[in-house]
Amino acid sequence: MDKILPGLLVLSVIIVAFALIAAGWRNRLRRQADVERLPQVPEQLTPATVVAEGQYVATTTAGDWLDRIAVQGLGIRTNAELSIHREGVLFDRSGGAPVFIPRSALTDSHETDGMAGKFVEKGGLLVISWKLGSRELDTGFRSRHAADKQLLLEAIQELISAAPQADADSGK
Repeated sequence: MDKILPGLLVLSVIIVAFALIAAGWRNRLRRQADVERLPQVPEQLTPATVVAEGQYVATTTAGDWLDRIAVQGLGIRTNAELSIHREGVLFDRSGGAPVFIPRSALTDSHETDGMAGKFVEKGGLLVISWKLGSRELDTGFRSRHAADKQLLLEAIQELISAAPQADADSGK
């Protein structure tokens, strides 16, 4: 009896904590119900210029790296393959739907050391800034091999700088 009562008390606290976490996530989903649907992955993508394996960290509101975007599974950390194509950036997430960011939605990319509960060495995380409708977002990616990060960063910056010219060429 001396051990049962404290055990039940600890179990009760754990159950309450998990219930509060679930309620918080549901409220976040409700608050973010107005987030637009993700763009579809084009049926025909050009061959990737750079491909890297790593970890999709999360998508957050731009500049607020603790405000995960929960809808459409964007706030869930998972292993992923990041590929850069002429049409945009593709995160092929294991256990989650792919996330495609069209070239025209890209606004910036840079290195940082943390976001949404993932903190690494200085400059160890690649962050891609982009727009989804009227929302500005940041998506984090941690490449498995450190050398891949610089290749990804350069390829994304090249896409961003080429986007206005490509849009003019296609008549947009």
